[in-house]
This record gives sequence, structure tokens and C-alpha cells, in this order.
Amino acid sequence: MLQQVDLGFKHIDTYETITGPEKIAEIKSLASKLKHLRILYINSTPFGGGVAELLSSQLPLMKSLGLQIDWRIIYGDEHFFSITKRFHNGLQGADVQLTEHLKERYLGNIIANVKELDCCNYDLIVVQDPQPVALIAYSNMQAKWIWRVHVDMSAPNPSTWQFLKPFVERYNAVIFTMEEFIPEDIEVQTAIIPPAIDITNTKNMELPAALPKMVIKNSGVDIKKPVILQVSRFDTWKDPMGVIEAYRLVKQKIPEVQLVLVGAMAHDDPEGWKIYGSINEEAVKDPDMYIYTNQTSTGSLEVNAFQRGCDVIIQKSIKEGFGLVVSESLWKSKPVVAGRAGGIKLQMKGKLEKFLVDSTEEAASKIIYFLQNPKVMHEFGILGHNQVKEHFLMPRLIKDELELISRLVGV
Repeated sequence: MLQQVDLGFKHIDTYETITGPEKIAEIKSLASKLKHLRILYINSTPFGGGVAELLSSQLPLMKSLGLQIDWRIIYGDEHFFSITKRFHNGLQGADVQLTEHLKERYLGNIIANVKELDCCNYDLIVVQDPQPVALIAYSNMQAKWIWRVHVDMSAPNPSTWQFLKPFVERYNAVIFTMEEFIPEDIEVQTAIIPPAIDITNTKNMELPAALPKMVIKNSGVDIKKPVILQVSRFDTWKDPMGVIEAYRLVKQKIPEVQLVLVGAMAHDDPEGWKIYGSINEEAVKDPDMYIYTNQTSTGSLEVNAFQRGCDVIIQKSIKEGFGLVVSESLWKSKPVVAGRAGGIKLQMKGKLEKFLVDSTEEAASKIIYFLQNPKVMHEFGILGHNQVKEHFLMPRLIKDELELISRLVGV
């Protein structure tokens, strides 16, 4: 049987004071019609990435609605996850090669996982991202299947998409983050459901006023000097080298500025260690650059503190499925400078769009502008907080998914 993740405990009622009791009552009404279903969510890791973070918040809240929810993890070795990382990059348009040997190796691992999956019995299965996508082709389980893809598939690598498309089109529905992410030639029911953040978890909960600066100081960063922060996986799509270059441009104008990079290492992303090594090579040259990971005791609480205690947050993504860190930062009323990429554009609309950037030089310019204009930083912090409150909190995501499930099962 596939590894099951303990969901812990959360309660949807916690959100009543934020979203209003009417919206929570609507979600409860939707859930009441689905309590007879056994629902399974499947992904490739229980920690270290946006999908795991989403599920660890979403599923306990769904369970609090009386739904029968399980979360299971597929297994694989480093070779398997190096192949699925190619899927990830290829679906986002990278030039990757899939040999017949790699395809066979991937499918062999999927078949082994299916044997463990079919020991269970579920009415509806929600598969997350490319790693487990082929499970549906080999499973004998009579269930409705949903594939939830978090990457930008608007222009996928042709060979990657040719291999994965037959599996994708077996699903009853596919969830995308944005309309523009949907490939033109896909032939399956689709739904648009952007991700959301959980303001009750350790990463986003309110902290005592003095704690953020205390945590930052204890980490070795000088709290008397301005801090630029990027929180993300160590991934080329997040452009960490571009962040470093932007910081160096800022430093020419504001010499005392510091850069903090915080990243989570996940076992399903073997490329992350190589990029981490490259970033470290740059950091050792500069005493004002700091790198922290979940491998060095920097967890959700520390990320929360860094986000609340820094001066400007940057998310210089080149491609981005959504970018939970943007909503996390905006919720904390922090000024954000971000790449004009994918789901980030959903989060930074209206006046916030002024701080979407298309180049390293533009990123540096916007950061300098914020640091030199504290009043503007405060104004945009309030705008960002209100944007997330309206559109990107967990109850909205749960409502959207329950409505899709209801349509699929006909209730």
C-alpha cells in the first residue's frame, strides 16, 4: 500500500472571521453532498515544495467538513525523479530529451506503484503534477480521476507532451491554474482553479511583533541594514542567479543592502542540489549574502519570520505555475517585486502590476524604489494584503474543487 500521510487537524470554521460565515456555510453545504465518497489525493512528496504545502493545508480543512480524505505518496528512486523532473521542465517548454529507456524506466516504476494503489478502494482520485500522471493507465480502480497540474503548459516541449498526452486525456477532468496554461490540442474536460494559501499554518500565522526581527538576527543577518528576500525552491525557473545579479545592482546604489535566499530541498527534485551548490559559490564571495534551507533547520516558522521581518521580497520567476510565496508575502503586507510570469500575474493585478518586471535591471530598479520610499512600501503592502484576502485564501480553493467534484459525480 502506498505511504499514507497523516493529515493532522485543522478546522474550516477558523476562517469565518476572515471570509464571513456565509462563505463557510456555502462550503459546508457543498461538502454535505459528498460525504459518501472516498477521496484520495496522490503526489510525489509530503514536504519540500508548493504541492506538498498546499495539500498539507487543504486536506485537513476538507476533512473537517466531514469528507473521507486520504493523502498518499508514490515512491521512486533518484533516477525516477530525475526523469519526472524532465517532464516538469518539458511541460514548461524546456528542450528535454526522452529516450525509450527513460520512458520504460518511468512506466516500470508507475506499474509498481499501481500494485500498491489498487489495494485500496476510492471513488475519486486527484493526482497532482507530472510524477504520478500515468497511474490512471494501469489502475483497475473504478473511480473518477482528476489531474491537477501546477505548471505552465501553454507551450510544452512536443516530445514530452506527445508522451504524456495519452495519459492526461484518460482523466475525467484536468485542473489548470490559468486559462492560458491549457495546451491548444488537449481533449479532456478542463477547470481553472488557482491555488491558495492557508493563513492558519505555521508559515502564515500571525507572530508576536518582536519575533521576526529576533529570528532574523539570530540567523546572523544584520537587522539594522535593509534585507531583500527570495523564498523558493532552488530551480532555474526561479532565476536565483538573476536575483543575485539584481541584488548586486541594488548594492551599487544602496551599499548596505543584504540578500537572503531561503529554499526547500525536496527528494523529488534532484536538480535542486546542483543549483544550491552554484548559489553557494556566489555567496561565499559576499558577506552580505545568506542562504538557508530546510536542511539547515530553516522551517516554516523561520520563513514566516523572514517574510515579515525583511524589507522587500523578490520572486524573479521566469516561468511560474502560481508562486504561493507571492500570496504569502502579500498577505503579510510586504512589498513584492516579481517576474511577469504565469500565476504571479493573477496575484499582482491593478496597482500591484506596477511591480511586475521583465528583466534583472527592472527588478533592481523597483527594489531601489521601494527601499527609498517607505510610504509606498506601506501603501502597496496594504493593497497586496487585501488582494489575497479577496482571492487567494484556502476556502475559495476548497469551494472550487468541491464544485468540480460535484459535477463529476453528478450531485
